[in-house]
Amino acid sequence: MCLVLGRLVHAETKLPAPPNIIYILADDMGLGDISCLNSNSAWKTPHLDQLAREGRIFTDAHSASGVCTPSRYALLTGRYSWRGAMKSSVLHGYDPSLIEKGRLTVPALLRSHGYATAMVGKWHLGLDWVRAGSKLEDVDYTKPFQGGPVARGFDTFFGISASLDMPPYVYLENDRARSVPTERVADSPKPKMWRAGPIAPDFKHQEVQPLLFQKSREFLTTRSQAKDGKPFFLYLALASPHTPIVPTKGFEGKTRTTPYGDFIAELDAEIGVLLADLDRLDFAKNTLVIFTADNGFAPAANLEELRKLNHEPSLIYRGHKADLFEGGHRVPFIARWPGTIPAGTRCNETIGHLDLIATCAEILGVRLPDAAGEDSVSILSVLRGGDSLSPQRSALVHHSNNGSFALRQGRWKLFLVPDSGGWSSPKPGQAAGLPRFQLYDLTADPSEKQNLQAEHPQRVQQMGLLLRELIEKGRTTAGSPQGTELTVPWPQVGWMKEFVQ
Repeated sequence: MCLVLGRLVHAETKLPAPPNIIYILADDMGLGDISCLNSNSAWKTPHLDQLAREGRIFTDAHSASGVCTPSRYALLTGRYSWRGAMKSSVLHGYDPSLIEKGRLTVPALLRSHGYATAMVGKWHLGLDWVRAGSKLEDVDYTKPFQGGPVARGFDTFFGISASLDMPPYVYLENDRARSVPTERVADSPKPKMWRAGPIAPDFKHQEVQPLLFQKSREFLTTRSQAKDGKPFFLYLALASPHTPIVPTKGFEGKTRTTPYGDFIAELDAEIGVLLADLDRLDFAKNTLVIFTADNGFAPAANLEELRKLNHEPSLIYRGHKADLFEGGHRVPFIARWPGTIPAGTRCNETIGHLDLIATCAEILGVRLPDAAGEDSVSILSVLRGGDSLSPQRSALVHHSNNGSFALRQGRWKLFLVPDSGGWSSPKPGQAAGLPRFQLYDLTADPSEKQNLQAEHPQRVQQMGLLLRELIEKGRTTAGSPQGTELTVPWPQVGWMKEFVQ
């Protein structure tokens, strides 16, 4: 007998074929926006509900940040973005590449072990455009850019540079723009909400989501026709239901709720077609499908109107996108892998997007280099039906739009600020008179209503010291210290001086 990928098998048994992997990342979507997770949902998501019936729901899954760019960096690298240059906020469509050259990514790892790798959708991790002048918009769209998906491990890429409300509004293929922007659009008001900027003649905001799904299905067809025998990794990074909220005409008014509800209904229907393609092409039985979101729902979804419909996008959790509160980063996470993931089950283990790279490494039966995936823990044990991670993680770090920190350790969560760190109340700078720190028992108080910092000063001290250690060590997993860039001005870690041995 021998140990293979965490289970005992006979020595003569062959390693199982590595699965295809499809990772679907919605943009700004709350736990309560999926009907199987929310009994009071104002709309139905039958195809995501089907995925859940056939797979496993993870009820305590988290993005690495309350906003887009840092959560995507962590997803692809297994490393918190604040260890490098991204200390707060997000990038925009003209910003330079964020993922460091030479850093191991999920697609690069998989490609090195025989996978065909493709990305479709929203990159939002910066591009090194060729400049034609001194202004941000002075880009030579006829020249290839560097630092994008195909430079960071993907064989192919089709998508957009950043959020769908950020210029330039131009489709990208592999390492260049598909066409040159020749016009400009003005700012669009609610509910569409996009920023002014250059736009290409073949770019229509309302057509982006259907086209991303179409390109994904084309990739699946290409793989079904390939004779190379390679498994594949498809990273489908959706631009919805983030603003602009632009359901196509066939879905406008379909849910009889709000445009946001219609947009999610369209997303769900497109996922249904994608899942049907997996069945038709005989991929489903050996494909790990993960659906999740890059952070919680955004206030642009019009919470006031949704509450009139008794719809809570964050369920019982406090806050929304950008926040340290659970609503900012506790996200839907559904995984299906027939024969491996037990169907119709739930798991309440604390996991994160940044666990993807370590999970892929364990699936492949390889070890990550010491300077890769520093904050990633394999979730293969809980994908297979276990109740706890093996090995266990020491803690999970939460990060907000303004760069503030919180630390999750078991049932406890410590905020290193008196506010939300994001967009909900109390906002940064508006927490006068509140305690310096916040401590919540999420088992007894999942809605984060009762701050227990005064009752548990030793726990505050212990968790503050741990977070300081995790920042300074440069990793939250076993291995040699890797360091975190502390030399730049970083006001959000001023609390560290209060936690010393």
